[in-house]
Amino acid sequence: MTQADAGHTLLEMRDITKTFPGVKALSGVTLTVRRGEVHAICGENGAGKSTLMKVLSGVHPHGTYEGEIRFEGKECRYRSIRDSEADGIVIIHQELALSPYLSIAENIFLGNERAQRGIIDWNLTNAEAARLLARVGLAERPDTKVQTLGVGKQQLVEIAKALSKDVRLLILDEPTAALNDEDSGHLLDLIRSLRAQHITCIIISHKLNEIAAIADSTTILRDGQTVETLAMHGAEPVSEERIIRGMVGRSLDQRFPDHTPSIGEEVFRLQDWTVHHPVDGSRVVVDHANLVVRAGEIVGIAGLMGAGRTELAMSVFGRSWGTRISGTAYVRGKPVDVSTVGRAISAGLAYASEDRKRFGLNLIDDIKHNTTAAALGKVSRSGVLDQAREYKVAETFRRRLGTKTPTVDAVVGKLSGGNQQKVVLSRWMFTDPEVLILDEPTRGIDVGAKYEIYTHINALADAGKGVIVISSELPELLGLCDRIYALSQGVLTGEVPRAEASQEVLMRYMTKEKEVARR
Repeated sequence: MTQADAGHTLLEMRDITKTFPGVKALSGVTLTVRRGEVHAICGENGAGKSTLMKVLSGVHPHGTYEGEIRFEGKECRYRSIRDSEADGIVIIHQELALSPYLSIAENIFLGNERAQRGIIDWNLTNAEAARLLARVGLAERPDTKVQTLGVGKQQLVEIAKALSKDVRLLILDEPTAALNDEDSGHLLDLIRSLRAQHITCIIISHKLNEIAAIADSTTILRDGQTVETLAMHGAEPVSEERIIRGMVGRSLDQRFPDHTPSIGEEVFRLQDWTVHHPVDGSRVVVDHANLVVRAGEIVGIAGLMGAGRTELAMSVFGRSWGTRISGTAYVRGKPVDVSTVGRAISAGLAYASEDRKRFGLNLIDDIKHNTTAAALGKVSRSGVLDQAREYKVAETFRRRLGTKTPTVDAVVGKLSGGNQQKVVLSRWMFTDPEVLILDEPTRGIDVGAKYEIYTHINALADAGKGVIVISSELPELLGLCDRIYALSQGVLTGEVPRAEASQEVLMRYMTKEKEVARR
């Protein structure tokens, strides 16, 4: 593409309408993307962002939707991903589609093998993979197994795979949702370099600061319709607040609901809690942790990646992670047995995993079964499931949390991220725990849905529960929590009340060396 071509229209989607049983996901959506730009798509969960991209890429084939797609000036009727990729449209979904047991090179060329006379040319495969890895800034060898890579590097492998297909339009669905700040920054730099090479990118993201930093244009969807498209760097640069107003249909002056805590007696205590790595038993991952949570209190745990936050939570909840675990857990002042998940639940603990799709939900089952799965005894009689009772319970929580779905018989995997998180909360609220541990409760959720989740967390505290919130977003902890612990290299290095907490104070504790922290 010449420089003169840059800025001309590459993609037009006109009046796209897509209907699922009982739900109109898209209604007359229009999208125009220029060559060589980074075009962001924003909207609340359920606004139709991912559905629109699945229509474009052929996941939802031509004939299952109404409207017209024009790419490089011609009408396109994609019936599969292979059809769209033949035109240079490549989508990288939020759930990465790599095989962990294959090498980087094998993953890059899977289905697009470098072969002669039906025999794979491994020298050519590895050489071309090395060239693509250098292009995306990944130093690993092409024969490295993908299962040894972190999520950030796996994202780069996915982009290398896209580049191997002569990509003209690269679609990235929530590319930084599971990445730390360093990996996110590297990925955004790579997107900038692709733009410099005149590769057009569409990026779906809930991280509005990233959108403001990288996007040339932003299209906002709300309730399956196009609201507007904004030029991000015009005479008046577009603010995050401006995008939020378009997404939710109103100004969201406060990101966190007002809340006045009513803190009571101690409800939970950990004493000298120590956890070793499940593979390397000599490595201490959580080192003599001591923490207290009171009834009605929201307590945060802050820490950098690898600090041991999730490992601490999972080890407490039925020893789901780690080995050689020692220390004592107390609920209402009494020591409790948390050696299995069942015993932890019986003791009054609940844990909502940071990875709701893998550990938090059964995506192929319906809402009602997911809601009651952790406390089936409450909806059973003599060991037999009372289906009417189960339906009533699930429907009660659906209304209470405002889960957007026509029926609790709907499959959870088809819900938006925010609504899936509400089902996770419903499950653990139904167990009526004394202490609820929420690990990254708003990851991959838009600002409007976050506000709703925060409201439900406050309601749990107001009901006298102890709530522990683990989050990578320091502003979230500062806006939500009454008290925050900082974790560094497995050691709780500080305890900061809300009135004294700031990002600078927390970061100072989060970066303390282990030896200094233990003195």
